[in-house]
Amino acid sequence: MSTTPDQLFAVGTIVKAIGIAGEVIVQPMTDFPERFRKLRILWLGADSGSASEARVEKAVVSPRGIRLKLKGIDDRDVAERLRGRILFVDEAHRAKLPEGEYFVHDVLGLAVREEGGTDLGTVADVLRYPASDVYVVRGDRGEILIPAVKEFVQSVDLGARTMTVRLIEGMME
Repeated sequence: MSTTPDQLFAVGTIVKAIGIAGEVIVQPMTDFPERFRKLRILWLGADSGSASEARVEKAVVSPRGIRLKLKGIDDRDVAERLRGRILFVDEAHRAKLPEGEYFVHDVLGLAVREEGGTDLGTVADVLRYPASDVYVVRGDRGEILIPAVKEFVQSVDLGARTMTVRLIEGMME
């Protein structure tokens, strides 16, 4: 076993054991569930601080979830004790997003400013909708909902932890 990386990213939760050979069903926590087919090392734990390395022997991805066989988990009783555990990946195995797209955990806490420099607050939450995500910005002016589209989000600087936005009439009411 190697030491736990400094930063881990949740990709799924074990929901149940299946069969008698120690396989588990994983509910993905990623927009890219097919990534499980290529992963050979995951981190498993109640949280990222308690996670330990787990090797993947087999992964089957289907619309109903992900079926995993982890090395050393060879019977149903042991697999059943993993229910509720979270699967993580390290930075090197984190999914790569296209330019201009961001992970929720990357935008949470960003300082949000209007183009003119007026501080609006920080990103407190991200609401997921079919058309686009919506950033919930909370600050001295109250709560503002900003669609995560280029029309409103002018720039994001993860290094500086800032987001510059263009608001239209009615967004701050």
